[in-house]
Amino acid sequence: MGIVLQMRLRVLLTVLALVLSACVPARLQGTELGAAPAPDFTLTDALTGSDLTLSTLRGQVVVLSFLYTHCPDTCPLTAERFREAQSALGTDAAKVEFVAVSVDPIGDTTDSVRGFSRDHRLAQHWHYLVGERARLYGVWALYGIGVIDNGTALVPHNDAMYLIDAQGHERVLMHSSAPTDQLASNLRILVRG
Repeated sequence: MGIVLQMRLRVLLTVLALVLSACVPARLQGTELGAAPAPDFTLTDALTGSDLTLSTLRGQVVVLSFLYTHCPDTCPLTAERFREAQSALGTDAAKVEFVAVSVDPIGDTTDSVRGFSRDHRLAQHWHYLVGERARLYGVWALYGIGVIDNGTALVPHNDAMYLIDAQGHERVLMHSSAPTDQLASNLRILVRG
């Protein structure tokens, strides 16, 4: 086989490999959850004072997390991941709702939530949900969130981020340690359905 024929064959194989890889659907990264319906709940959005029911966000991709405003480490990191992902998504960011459920019903006041949101530059498509301890316990139980109750505060907690598709199905579990590009990539896949 001549050198020219070998070069053409290599180019053809390279093009074929690129075409085939473009046909393979992108995979979600993290712990895949199948497509079970996300458990529904209603809590109060501390930023608006209005009740928010998770199912009312259908039609949007949802990132559901569990935070507290006085957290010294994981929660600020999660909030930064959200802001960075919103920026990375560009116009697709309007199709994603970021929802935080409080794990500190005593410390997460309206003022602390507003300050936390301002400090992390989260305003658009951002909800910080609060409620009475009993209501929050119910939501934590639905999502397997472990919170340690020491009598005054309900921390520490695990850093789960649930990615829920626009039809309201749980798709992927991620953690705050996941790189922003991985979160943004997953959200793009879910937005483009």
